[in-house]
Amino acid sequence: MKQHISIIALLAAGAFTLASCSDDFLEVKKPDGEPLEEYYTTDDRLNEALTSAYAPLHWPDWDGTAYNDLTVDAEIMGDDFWVGGETATDNLHWHKLFNFEGSGNNTLATLWTDFYSGIKRCNDAIHYCSWGGGTADNRRSTEMQARLLRVYYYNILWHYYGNVPFYLENLTTPYTAPQLKADEIYAQLLPELEAIIASKVLPLRWDAANAGRVSQAMAYMLYAEMVMYQNDTQRYAQALAYMKELIASSDYQLNPDYAALWKESGEWCQESIFEINYNDDQAQRDWTGAAALNAGGTVLPTLIAPNKWPGGDGWNTGEDGWGFLPMRVETYNMFAEGDLRRDATCWDVRGIDYTMRYQDTHIWLAKYRPYSDNNKDCPTSKNCNFNNNKRIYRYAETLLNAAELLLATGGSNSEATGYLNQVRQRAGLEALGSITDDDIINERHLEFVGEGKRYFDLVRTGRAATVLVPDNYGYRTNSWTPNKKHIPLAQSELDADPSLVQNEY
Repeated sequence: MKQHISIIALLAAGAFTLASCSDDFLEVKKPDGEPLEEYYTTDDRLNEALTSAYAPLHWPDWDGTAYNDLTVDAEIMGDDFWVGGETATDNLHWHKLFNFEGSGNNTLATLWTDFYSGIKRCNDAIHYCSWGGGTADNRRSTEMQARLLRVYYYNILWHYYGNVPFYLENLTTPYTAPQLKADEIYAQLLPELEAIIASKVLPLRWDAANAGRVSQAMAYMLYAEMVMYQNDTQRYAQALAYMKELIASSDYQLNPDYAALWKESGEWCQESIFEINYNDDQAQRDWTGAAALNAGGTVLPTLIAPNKWPGGDGWNTGEDGWGFLPMRVETYNMFAEGDLRRDATCWDVRGIDYTMRYQDTHIWLAKYRPYSDNNKDCPTSKNCNFNNNKRIYRYAETLLNAAELLLATGGSNSEATGYLNQVRQRAGLEALGSITDDDIINERHLEFVGEGKRYFDLVRTGRAATVLVPDNYGYRTNSWTPNKKHIPLAQSELDADPSLVQNEY
C-alpha cells in the first residue's frame, strides 16, 4: 500500500468546490498552506473536502495512466460485447480479462489507485467533520455523503478484486492495512451502510441544483446490489423494503421514453437515482499528467465508437473512435421485434464504410455513443471531453430488484410480475401473466445492456459457468470458473506490500 498512499497524498493536495452539473464540481483551489486545523472550519471548506472525495468517481475511464472505464471493464467479461480496439493486443489487459486469463501484469491496475484515492479523501472529509467546524447540519450531511461514497468505492473494489486491504481511518507509516477476505469486506461494509441509511440524514432525492450527490435512494440501491451479489438471503427482506419505499415514493418513476434516457436532456430525469456527472463546458481535462484528473468530460464515447467516421448520424466527418467494445450480433438479435430498447441500445451502422478494427461488427453501444453536440463546447481535447453522464442506478432496476426479491422471499408472484411488466410495457412489449427467476434475469439483460450489470448478474445467479464459455468465433477460448470471480491484484501492489496475497485466478 505504501506506493498508493504517496500517490493518494499527492492527489489530495488540492481542495475543491462543489457545484453539481458544471465543471466547477472539480475546480481545484489550494488552501495556500494554512494548517488543516485552521482551514477546515467552515461550511465552504468542508464542502471543498467533500468535493475532493467525489472527484475519483470521474477517473477510471482515463486517469492519466490507463483506460479502465467501468462500463468496458464489466462488459468485456460478459456475453454482449467483444473487446475490439486496433488489434488483439490493444489494451492487452482487457483482452486477457475477456478470455479469463488475466495476471498481475494484465489486470485493472488503476482501479485500485483511483478508488483507494477516493477512500482516502472520504476519510479526510469525515475526519475534518469531527473538528466541529461549520454548521451542525452541514457537518452531518458532509459526513454521511463521505461515508456513503466510501462504501461505494469499496463496493467496486470488492466486486472486482474481492480480497482487498480495508481501513476506515487513513494510514500512517508503514502505510499498510490488513487484507481481508471478500466475505470479511462485506461483513464490514454492510453494518456501515445500514448505519448511514438509519441516520436518515441524506434526502431520498436531492434538488436539481445538487444533482450528483449521493442520496438515501442511492444508498438503498447500493444495499440491494451488495446483498444480492453476496446472496445474503437474511437481508433480502430489508432490501425489498427499501425497493418498495422507492416504488411508493413520488420521487422516482420510469421515464416514458427509453431512448430519451441516453440524451443530454435525459440526465437526472425522473428515472435517474444516481449518475456520475460529466461536462464539456469549459472542460479542463486533457491527456497528459495531472490534466487527466481535471474537471470535464468522459473519453468513453471515443473508446467505443467506429474509427475514422465518414460523417452523418449526428457525428461529424473525420471524427475518430477507437473501436473498443463492438457489440455482438447476437446481442442485437436477442431483442424482439418491437422492443423499443433495441434501437436505443444498439447503434447499427452496418452498410456504412469506415476503418474497421479488430472484432468490428458494425454494431456499437448507442447509449454512450458520440454525438458532435456532446463535446462542442470543449476548449481542450474534444475526444476526452464528452458530456455523457454515466448512469449508475435507474428506477427500472428498482422495479426489477423488487420483483427478484419478492420471488426470493416467497412473496406475491402477481406483485412481482406487475413490477417487471412496467419495464416491459415501457419497452413496447406485451405483459407477462406470471414470471420466473429466468424471466427477471432475461429482462435485466435486455434493459441494462452496456450498463455494466450483466457480468455480475451472471456471477451472482450461478449462470456464469454455463454462459461465459468459448464462442464460435475463436475469440473467447476459455470458460469462466468460480476462481475467476475476483480478478488478479496488480503485481505492482504485491511488490509494494509483500503482505498482500494474490487472488487465485
